[in-house]
Amino acid sequence: MNPTRRRFVQLVVMIAGLGIAITSAAGDEEAHFVSERAAMVKDIATLARFTGSDSGRSVFDARVMSVLNRVPRHRFVPEDELGSAYANRPLSIGYGQTISQPYIVALMTDLLDLRPGHRVLEIGTGSGYQAAILAELVQQVYSIEIVAPLAEQARARLAALGYANIEVRNADGYYGWPEQAPFDAIVVTAAAGSIPPPLIQQLKTGGRLVIPVGSQFFTQTLMLVEKRDDGKLVTRELMPVAFVPLTGRH
Repeated sequence: MNPTRRRFVQLVVMIAGLGIAITSAAGDEEAHFVSERAAMVKDIATLARFTGSDSGRSVFDARVMSVLNRVPRHRFVPEDELGSAYANRPLSIGYGQTISQPYIVALMTDLLDLRPGHRVLEIGTGSGYQAAILAELVQQVYSIEIVAPLAEQARARLAALGYANIEVRNADGYYGWPEQAPFDAIVVTAAAGSIPPPLIQQLKTGGRLVIPVGSQFFTQTLMLVEKRDDGKLVTRELMPVAFVPLTGRH
């Protein structure tokens, strides 16, 4: 083999070797995240048992737990938070907002009693993680985010991950999404001073609304609202929580 040909072959081998090393590193990272995700789900199950007397849900639906074990939460957190992506606590995502604690995401999702054909409204898209969890369980998710950059980032992130059944809107979530109502379920991921009347109006008969109610610096309570067939509301106070406030001109 002539020297020029030999150097070319050596270069090709070096590039191929580098590619294998990069692929291997990526594979190791993904395997690490799979392990962390499984540990997170185990922590959620343990916490559910301890809080069941307050939440009314000591064991979460197997479908919800399966989705939590599948959705890559590390794709929804800032790069400097990757090491804590599967920690059972909220994380900052910028603009004064957070990605909720995994246990709270699981609880709120479970409380909605979701079915494959449901259409769900989410108030507070944030990073898009809760929307992704919902999208794995229902037909369509409509998500509203008041912070424009977060709405844009979440829309792009969810599209890149292949979620075609999520629509993200930059708007004031207090007023809901009337042109897509009624919804089988509504989840609010920010604390409101009271339950917004537009959301009650947009909830389908037989539907469920899960919302934290209270102020930022005082007690907040996670509430479950059910709309009966006769239109009457059944409201349950479940447990104390801590959320960023629902913002807007209301």
